[in-house]
Amino acid sequence: MNKSKLVSMWLLLLGMVLSFGASAQGGKASPADSVSGQAGDATITVNYSSPSVKGRNIWGGLVPYGQVWRAGANEATTVTVDKDVLVEGERLPAGTYSFYTLPGEDEWIVIFNKTAKQWGTQYDEKQDALRVKVTPRKAPAMNERLKYDVTDEGLLLSWENLEVPVKIEAVE
Repeated sequence: MNKSKLVSMWLLLLGMVLSFGASAQGGKASPADSVSGQAGDATITVNYSSPSVKGRNIWGGLVPYGQVWRAGANEATTVTVDKDVLVEGERLPAGTYSFYTLPGEDEWIVIFNKTAKQWGTQYDEKQDALRVKVTPRKAPAMNERLKYDVTDEGLLLSWENLEVPVKIEAVE
């Protein structure tokens, strides 16, 4: 084989490898995302993977009622607070926690778990740092992708036609 053909084949192979790598990264079904904001003087940061609705029935379907859900996709969603905070009036020490929920039709339990670095389905209730009850509400608009926001009120999970507010305030 002559040098010209060898170089052409090498460039073709390199292009295919680079093309495959770019499409594999860009086409992730549940891309990683993060959000950070303030609740008083406490900084709250959420790291999560964001699945899409894709025409599916989410609440009571893909995410069953009465079963612990990883509140995202892939690795466990994490919530970091840089100062002690009150979550729905209950004290949560500064730190990084995995974030799970126990969805219900009228009431949810949100869970801050001490094991932050874990695959989302490896939940161990014995590692819970805090569980609080919250009330979901209808979202003002449909959200195709799961998203989190940090607001003046605390944390807001939004997906499909539902919002789940979690009141978080800095400890005075």
